[in-house]
Amino acid sequence: MMRRFRQYIDGEFVDAARSFESIDPATGDAWSLMPEADAADVDRAVTAAHRALHDLSWSGLTPTARGRLLYRLGDLLEEQAQALAELETRDTGKVIRETSAQVAYIAEYYRYFGGLADKIEGAHLAVDKPDMEVYLRREPIGVVAAVVPWNSQLFLAAVKIGPALAAGCTVVVKASEDGPAPLLEFAQLVDQAGFPPGVVNIITGFGDPCGQRLTSHPLVSRIAFTGGPETARHVVRNSAENLSHVTLELGGKSPVLVFDDADLDNACNAIIAGIFAASGQSCVAGSRLLVQNSIHDTLVSMLSERVGKIKIGDPSDPATEMGPLATARQHRKAVEVIQSSVKAGAVLTAGGKVPPGHERGFYLEPTILQCPNNDIPCSREELFAPVLSVMRFDTEADGIAFANDTCFALAAGIFTNDLRRAHRLIRSVKAGVVWVNTYRAISPVVPFGGFGWSGLGREGGRESVMEYTRPKAVWINSSTCPFPDPFIMR
Repeated sequence: MMRRFRQYIDGEFVDAARSFESIDPATGDAWSLMPEADAADVDRAVTAAHRALHDLSWSGLTPTARGRLLYRLGDLLEEQAQALAELETRDTGKVIRETSAQVAYIAEYYRYFGGLADKIEGAHLAVDKPDMEVYLRREPIGVVAAVVPWNSQLFLAAVKIGPALAAGCTVVVKASEDGPAPLLEFAQLVDQAGFPPGVVNIITGFGDPCGQRLTSHPLVSRIAFTGGPETARHVVRNSAENLSHVTLELGGKSPVLVFDDADLDNACNAIIAGIFAASGQSCVAGSRLLVQNSIHDTLVSMLSERVGKIKIGDPSDPATEMGPLATARQHRKAVEVIQSSVKAGAVLTAGGKVPPGHERGFYLEPTILQCPNNDIPCSREELFAPVLSVMRFDTEADGIAFANDTCFALAAGIFTNDLRRAHRLIRSVKAGVVWVNTYRAISPVVPFGGFGWSGLGREGGRESVMEYTRPKAVWINSSTCPFPDPFIMR
């Protein structure tokens, strides 16, 4: 018997009219049945969120009370972190050593946003009219459509759900059709936390009709999307139907620059973390390594040796360092791009094939390709796979030029012990997030996001809560005099 998951709509766990099988990436076999939301399911969820937005059981809560509910949700998440981590590993193939740590840490995001719920402030405006008192108040923007991918889905949902609820909005979350189990199970914690029915709704389904209907729904006022640029373009087109506010957290071909004065042991570990942790399935994956000529061969040799020791295996085994890719589709694309890159002149230095003994499932060896230029397919396309493209550069100016030669601008890594150089590159490299002598570090306090093909807006941090509000200007006439000439604007 396969496990069956249900949608969470208006405070109830309900079936969809149809279901689909979810695949275990470690085996390639179906292991569970997921609800396939159609347009009617989306309508029910959005209608419930719209009703809850105006219901006093939610809108009548003080900001402090909303914050307490978010704190409670964080506590429940921490208590159930291991069970959710195991579920995420089963459904997405991410190794348990990462999902366990990440899910437990996500509780801090809900606590952080819970603490911000009563810190949303307006302003008194000193206008040029002596008898007028004017102030701005911040109000919830409305119903939020939160669309998240399968990778790090509980984290990517937290940076949408957390600020939205802190601001007083209501939410419909669409989990990816690839590996939605953790988010559907997370609905149990939302229910236990005590949020009023309809405040949080969690569904899953395919882009058409589920995603299309949700992002174009007339009752949706805000879309928070994480995914790829091509799907984002559809989301933006859909938003023309409801004129909703849109933020997009998209992908990247993030450069990692290593200079000849860097600590190579530190750089090597950070590079491994940036591209081979999570099997390269991260929007901030450091997939383009740019190495100064004088240390190129040494660093590539160090990486090749380290890559050969990465333990590939069952993602549920705590000793495993790299599991499978999440889908057969991803695996096929990665293999095709590796092959086309070699034909285009790249040199395969490590990996590039299915690891021995792992023919079942969607496994791929950690792969290093040395590229003669930045026009090789593996240097241009976001693969969401453990594939590292390596290029040489001579001068600082050359490194910056290579780093910025991309349509993406999400993250970047800089490795140097020269503080002056680090500051020059921080200013010069196009990226929304820059790590210096480290990589892949996160915190609820720090906003993240990119520009160009990497998206619009930011998630996380104090500012993100304001993105879920809209300002209202209030004018109060304090004069005792009669209203002046009604035919002249004051």
